[in-house]
Amino acid sequence: MESKMAILERRGTGAVAHLHMNAPERLNALSDEMIAALQSQFLELRETASVRAIILSGAGKAFCAGHDLKQMTSGRQNADGGKAYFKDLFDRCATMMQSIRALPQPVIAQVHGIATAAGCQMVASCDLAVAAQGTRFGVNGVNIGLFCSTPMVALSRNIPRKQAFEMLTTGEFIDADRAEHLGLINRVVAADTLASETQDMAEIIATKLGAAVKIGKSAFYEQIDMSLAEAYDFTGDVMVENMLYRDTKEGIAAFLDKRPPDWTQD
Repeated sequence: MESKMAILERRGTGAVAHLHMNAPERLNALSDEMIAALQSQFLELRETASVRAIILSGAGKAFCAGHDLKQMTSGRQNADGGKAYFKDLFDRCATMMQSIRALPQPVIAQVHGIATAAGCQMVASCDLAVAAQGTRFGVNGVNIGLFCSTPMVALSRNIPRKQAFEMLTTGEFIDADRAEHLGLINRVVAADTLASETQDMAEIIATKLGAAVKIGKSAFYEQIDMSLAEAYDFTGDVMVENMLYRDTKEGIAAFLDKRPPDWTQD
């Protein structure tokens, strides 16, 4: 009997977890099933202290081509023309995207091929992104009469306003070099080193004190929406809390003693 491959594979058994979207025939579209699988893994990883960094990648020719348009079209067959289904779909997708930010671990998008519409939104929602040379990014729903309003939320929080609006209204792609220049991704690498260079970044992060990265990631996003004075007040309190960690005390002592730290926390 032929076995059905998982739509989302979880790889890695150490401090780096690798989530690999595995629907290459659909360009890893964010179908109902893919959204559910991602959300399930994010919720599980949130409680897995031994994992300190997460990589998100896609199989086949593309990272992710956005929502599953065939599945969305099927939703129109409902009596209300699909209104309830579409509302539920976009709510579930938004929850999944926000779960990336809520994770204590940094999430790195490993991007190749194309990342379009909600796929581009996913890249923008990740904390970090490494892309292969030749990768293209777009929020091109406008080309089929659907403005990428939900992808706009993450995109406009990653790149300058006018550039985001240009992408949204023209539906044109940008290449990896342009995406790096705008701040959508961290770095562009050769296609044959994409996996290894993303893994290297994840492993560097995984060597850090997990408790410090966790408190730091949370504070990073909270302070962004504050005024300058509020941000300094808030992050000052975060620094105090972090300084009182046993392993932070040990880390400072180890630095002064010129030795590796003896950390006990995940």
